[in-house]
Amino acid sequence: MIPIDFNTTTRILCEPNSLSTKLGKVVKDFGATQVLIVTDKALVQLGFVNLAIEALSAEGIQAIVFDGVIPDPTVEVVDNALNLARHHHCDAIVALGGGSSIDTAKIIALHDNPFISATNLFNQDLSKFNKLPLIAIPTTAGTGAEVTFVSVITATDGNKFAVFHSKILPDVAILDANLTLGLPPLITAATALDAMVHCIEAYTSRTKKNPISDALAVKGLQLLWQNYRKVMTNGKNIEARSEMLLGSCLAGMAFVNASVAAVHGLSYPLSIRFHVPHGHANALVMTGVFTFNLPAAQQHYAELARAVLPKQTLSLDDTAAATLFIDELKQFLTESGLKTSLRELGIQQTDIDGLATLMINTYARLIVSNPIDMTVDDVKKIYQDVF
Repeated sequence: MIPIDFNTTTRILCEPNSLSTKLGKVVKDFGATQVLIVTDKALVQLGFVNLAIEALSAEGIQAIVFDGVIPDPTVEVVDNALNLARHHHCDAIVALGGGSSIDTAKIIALHDNPFISATNLFNQDLSKFNKLPLIAIPTTAGTGAEVTFVSVITATDGNKFAVFHSKILPDVAILDANLTLGLPPLITAATALDAMVHCIEAYTSRTKKNPISDALAVKGLQLLWQNYRKVMTNGKNIEARSEMLLGSCLAGMAFVNASVAAVHGLSYPLSIRFHVPHGHANALVMTGVFTFNLPAAQQHYAELARAVLPKQTLSLDDTAAATLFIDELKQFLTESGLKTSLRELGIQQTDIDGLATLMINTYARLIVSNPIDMTVDDVKKIYQDVF
């Protein structure tokens, strides 16, 4: 038996309208009276933040709102939220939003410990830190951040750094599919493909693949695969939205315990240098990376193909099943409406060398978990193929 050290969120509630019906009681059970809601301005405008305030108020809990979260949150954003939580002596944190809001909130939940800025937490042992109760409520079916013990923050130099520790796991995840009904198709597609990548990279991880993460990755991918086209054609399908949200959650549990790999490694430079949203960046490079990985990962891709395409793969060998699996992912991207080439995003041919160098120099840790090692020339070719 391989060694397994599996960590995840203690409690998960999955039910439409649970923001309104469950949040207040969940926070009250922690004995909290002064809560910081970490979110963004768009969710304030959509009225979701008011729903959270009302749910807390019904239980006699005061809410303070920080709505300054931006995509790929910076140290400055996180520090502003930290200062607000400290000023109001908040005793619980509610994260409402996508991965950026939840990642920000994970750091804010540590605010009563003696550190000045989010940058002080990088590579620090958090085991002796206190953490306030943290409730995560995702509004996209993508990052799985509500069940992960990592927070990715953008440093002042533009590079991303990650705080990894079980201490920052949310205590409760509330999966309310009503919050995803209004997602535009492009965001729906990008976040869904991101979650699929989480499942696939967890299942093929060279370093931390384990039976628990495998089971979660397979079931998560099945839920996402079976409902992707349903939510793309009818964004108001509450059952399909609920299953997408659950699939994303299972994907989060899988990848944070098994690791992601080169798809994420190649996507980060696109986000850092050209501000391509994370899910879109993953979708752009995923099939190039998976094709590159075929010599080592063919059997695993074939197993995933048989899990999501049982009829189509019934008589196929591993080579044909794995190829079909990658082709179907290409079709998902084609149907998504997302831009499918680097040039469409304003990236020039002359940028490819720099992107590849950044990937190799800064995100080589992700190659360690990839089924095959990569050189800078391998990375260049994958970028070139989607140029």
